[in-house]
Amino acid sequence: MDKYAKRKFILGAIFVFIAIVFIIRLFTIQVIDSSYKQYATKNVLRKVINYPARGLIYDRNGELLVYNKAAYDLLVTPREVSTFDTTQLCSILKIEQADLMAELKKAKKYSRYKPSVIVKQLSTEMYAMLQEKLYKYPGFFVQTRTLREYAHPIASHMLGYVGEVNQSQINKDSYYSQGDYIGVTGIERTYEKELRGHKGVNYFLVDVHNRLKGTYNDEKNDSAAVLGNNLTTTIDSKLQSYCELLMKNKRGAVVAIEPKTGEILCFYSGPDYNANLLVGRERSKNYQLLLNDTLKPLTNRAISAAYSPGSTFKTLNALIALEEGTITENTAVSCFGKASSPIRCTHNHETPITLVGGIRESCNPFFWNTFKTIINKYPTSEEGYKKWREHILSFGLGQTLGTEFYGESKGNIPEASYYDRYFGKRRWNALTVRSLSIGQGEIIVTPLQMANMAAVIANRGYYIDPHIVKAIEDPDQSSRKLSFEKKVSMIHPEHFTKVIEGMQEVVDQTNTRYTAHVEGIDICGKTGTIQNSHGSDHSAFIAFAPKDDPQIAIAAYVENGVWGARYAAPIASLMIEMYLNDSITAPNRKALEKKMIEANLLNPNQPK
Repeated sequence: MDKYAKRKFILGAIFVFIAIVFIIRLFTIQVIDSSYKQYATKNVLRKVINYPARGLIYDRNGELLVYNKAAYDLLVTPREVSTFDTTQLCSILKIEQADLMAELKKAKKYSRYKPSVIVKQLSTEMYAMLQEKLYKYPGFFVQTRTLREYAHPIASHMLGYVGEVNQSQINKDSYYSQGDYIGVTGIERTYEKELRGHKGVNYFLVDVHNRLKGTYNDEKNDSAAVLGNNLTTTIDSKLQSYCELLMKNKRGAVVAIEPKTGEILCFYSGPDYNANLLVGRERSKNYQLLLNDTLKPLTNRAISAAYSPGSTFKTLNALIALEEGTITENTAVSCFGKASSPIRCTHNHETPITLVGGIRESCNPFFWNTFKTIINKYPTSEEGYKKWREHILSFGLGQTLGTEFYGESKGNIPEASYYDRYFGKRRWNALTVRSLSIGQGEIIVTPLQMANMAAVIANRGYYIDPHIVKAIEDPDQSSRKLSFEKKVSMIHPEHFTKVIEGMQEVVDQTNTRYTAHVEGIDICGKTGTIQNSHGSDHSAFIAFAPKDDPQIAIAAYVENGVWGARYAAPIASLMIEMYLNDSITAPNRKALEKKMIEANLLNPNQPK
């Protein structure tokens, strides 16, 4: 056989082999494999996403805060749509025909082959009516999902809310597709991956009349949804509810922390909003109303407001001076003469005054002179200031306190370079920045940082990162406790004794006694009155209790509250009493409680 005959034989064999392959494949498709039967019978394969229920959220005592309720979305696959009665469908869905046609147009633009949500969040009643008529509307089908429901209208800024994903979020995470929901704020956002679970999918055969004909391929291609993880928070829902009652009709924030653990017991920003308003078909309208509200209820003041700490900050200046050795507990400062200039005393008290009395009376000259000794200890004001700032940062100020708080502000403890730019290199000193000695000037803190500052003092020098979630529970009910970092300040424990003594005297031996003293509880606190050029001054108070076994540290900030003892101190002390004693019983305390509840600082005509 010559070489040409061999080539002819080889080519023929190749063609025969290819023909056999095609015959076997066609036989498999048409006879053996039943998955293509749907096309022969004019059925349609429909992919339906099985959405998991988001994880539940509980308070520290097992009280349910957030759960799920059933909802239904109407979807459409444009290529499967034929002529239908738009009037009847719109009547069932309670929407305008123009809106329906606009959504259909949008769905076609997105994809003629992929399903799109056309009407969201149908009620159970609407779904029941639609289900009976759905066979009349080829291409339309219903998909079940869950919506959030809030058991109590509390802690909206802490819990956050859920909203529909945007295109940017879809591009960042392939898990999401058009119409999905995602945590937008609060712990719904921070713990989104833990809460969302994992989607499943079911495949169904649907005939030309939009009727289900059964599952596809004996459900072999289906996958089950995996429920989201449950969260146990650190919040005490009873204390949270009580705080919100006391802060009604007031602007400001209150944060309470368990000092030994860093667990946040109460987290409030006011005015707040009912998170249930941001669920369901009215969500968009309600969101716009909240967004346009001049009281800014969507703003989380607890972590983002720019507040001065005022006189609460004097405690830190005292601690730093003790650590630096520039004062002792017996150092005395006069309220008259050179020592009282340029920051004069605003209280009538004995003089000269020492550390404990200085804290008790909130004596401006004492703390101005204390601050000056710290700065002047070092060769240059810049070096002294940098050391002072280093101490302040070790209390958690001037930085974010954790990864749980989306949108948390760092506040502001200015760097020395700021003053170099503003005044010029070596052209500023303690006198130039004297307002820092009394918690004013460029210092900016958040209520969360103020509460953490109180926790550091309560712990005599350390704090655990403040946090809201303490445990995550998997669907198989195995619980995983979270751990958080312990951070130690630059102040040695022995220096806290006299500062704490002064804080106790603030509550027991000054006018603050009438609004903050609780019989049987040793409360240590410090008031602050913060200057406000736009109206009444703001009211601030930090505290912890009991003195020798602190179980709660708290910061309250009430805008336009006139002075520290007027609103912030009574609100914080009532919360301490409620948390430790479980009730308010003394007649004078009940009267104070009533006064706080009824006070309306949002009404410009009501006396402050």
